[in-house]
Amino acid sequence: MQGEEEITRSNIENPPAAHLRNCSTTKIIKPVLVILAVAAVTLAFLLTLNKEKPKMSGSPVVVSASGKHTATLIFLHGLGDTGHGWASSLADVRPSHLKIVCPTAQIMPVTLNSGFQMPAWFDLKSLDPSGPEDERGIEKSKAVIDKLIEDEIKNGIEPSRIVLGGFSQGGALALYTTLTNKHRVGGVIALSCWLPLHKKFPGAASVENRNVPCLQVHGDCDPVVPYRWGQLTSTTLKAFLGNHEFKTYKGLAHTSSAAELQDVRDFLLQLVPGDK
Repeated sequence: MQGEEEITRSNIENPPAAHLRNCSTTKIIKPVLVILAVAAVTLAFLLTLNKEKPKMSGSPVVVSASGKHTATLIFLHGLGDTGHGWASSLADVRPSHLKIVCPTAQIMPVTLNSGFQMPAWFDLKSLDPSGPEDERGIEKSKAVIDKLIEDEIKNGIEPSRIVLGGFSQGGALALYTTLTNKHRVGGVIALSCWLPLHKKFPGAASVENRNVPCLQVHGDCDPVVPYRWGQLTSTTLKAFLGNHEFKTYKGLAHTSSAAELQDVRDFLLQLVPGDK
C-alpha cells in the first residue's frame, strides 16, 4: 500500500508526458478555434456588404458642363456597349450648362446571347414581351443609378434638374428607374427601348413621377428591339403618365440619327433651361 501511495503521489507531482502533451495541445487548439470563428464571422459580414453594395464597371464617363453646371443628364448605354459609346455624341448636342454622366454596366453572362459575358444592366431571358425577366438584376442596376442621382444632389443639383436617359437596354433601365424613383426628377429620355417589368405598372410608379416628362422615340425599322415593343410601351405609359410623347423615325434601325439627337437637345432645353 505504501508503494501504491508513492506511485500515485509521483504521478500527481510529475504527470506523464502524454498528459502534458494533451494539456498543451488543448491550450493551443482553443485560441485557434476562437480566432477561426471570429475570422469566419468577419468574412461572412464583409461578403454580405460586398453583395449588397451597388456596383458598376469602373468610374462613369463624365462630360463636364462647358459653362456653369446647373443640370445633369445621366445616360445609360445599350447591351454590350460602354459609357464611352454615347458620351461623344451627347457632348455634341448638350447645352453648355449640362453635365453628362455615362456609367458602364458590369460584365455579366447574358442568357439570350448563349451566356456570353458582356456589359449588361440586367440579364435578358426572352424575346417575348410576356416572357420571364431578371427582376433582381433590374433592381440591382436601379440601385446603381439611384446612387448617381444622390451624388448629383449632394453636389448641389436639384432633383428636378436631373434627367435620366438611355438607349435600348439602358433606356429600359432609365424608364424603370425614373418611374419608381423617390425623387421627382426632371424627365426621362427613352431611345429604342421598352418598359421592363411592365406588368407591375401603373402600380409600381411612384407618386412623385407620375407626371414626369417623358420623350420616347423609336425607329420603325428596328430589327433588335422591334418597333412593336416601342408601341406597346407607349400605350402602357400613356395610360398613367400625363406628360408622354412618342416619336417615330421612318427608316431608322437600331441606332440613332442626327434628327433624333436634335430632338433630344430640344427636349433637354425644355426640361432644364439654362437660365437657372
